[in-house]
Amino acid sequence: MVVTAIVLAGRRGGVLDPLAAAAGVPLKCLVPVGGKPLIDHVLTALLASAPITSVRVVVDEVDLLRAHIARNFPVPAVPIDVIPAAQNLVDSILAGAAGAAYPLLITTADNVMLTPRSVEEFIAGASADKGGVALAMARREAVMAAHPQGQRRFYRFSDGEFSNCNTYWIGTESALSGAETFRSGGQFIKYPSRIARTFGLWNLLKFYFGLGRVQACFDGLGRRLGFPVRMVELSDGAMAIDVDNERSHRVTGQLLEQRNTATLAG
Repeated sequence: MVVTAIVLAGRRGGVLDPLAAAAGVPLKCLVPVGGKPLIDHVLTALLASAPITSVRVVVDEVDLLRAHIARNFPVPAVPIDVIPAAQNLVDSILAGAAGAAYPLLITTADNVMLTPRSVEEFIAGASADKGGVALAMARREAVMAAHPQGQRRFYRFSDGEFSNCNTYWIGTESALSGAETFRSGGQFIKYPSRIARTFGLWNLLKFYFGLGRVQACFDGLGRRLGFPVRMVELSDGAMAIDVDNERSHRVTGQLLEQRNTATLAG
């Protein structure tokens, strides 16, 4: 399977992230954690994932990041393109997808716990529905096992509580219309009015009150959108822990250190 990876690394609202300001770097994706910049962890995982045949990084400072990648990934396993970010999330996704070979795997530059194993696990689950979209989630128990302070927000369903893993799948160009969900910015699921407008009141109530099994809820969303929407449960709970703030920066640093120690010991 040929899969294009898109890494979203743009500034939110064009404002310098507090972590970047504290670290003295011009982009959040260059904030160091676990001995190297955030984006280096993500690119390393993607380049080591067999199904990924090209990588596109969408960022504000194109020349700066191109120079960084040239220094740190001089002979990448697959091509890495750097594409200018747009003013909002959905247009940045569209910019990254322009002319790309489908299917697309979309993730973020702060998703530093990404591993080749999780990438391949997600692709195996997401590709089961041809032409649809998918999102990666991890069960609360798995996230807590990875680190008890790693994640504080979970979505409740009748078959468990889950956290988003900032990894998405778009099977075909026609399914790219699902990106319009995010045009108003941020994670739409945090804002009930956005769900109601996009997916209908009944789906809003199911999300809000945790009615039904998780996949059944996404099946309802898929029927409204006109293509399958699949939730792929990842076994590694650390995948739900990205670098959003000082707490998660500290937690991911600890987890990366543990991972490196385990690798050396193995």
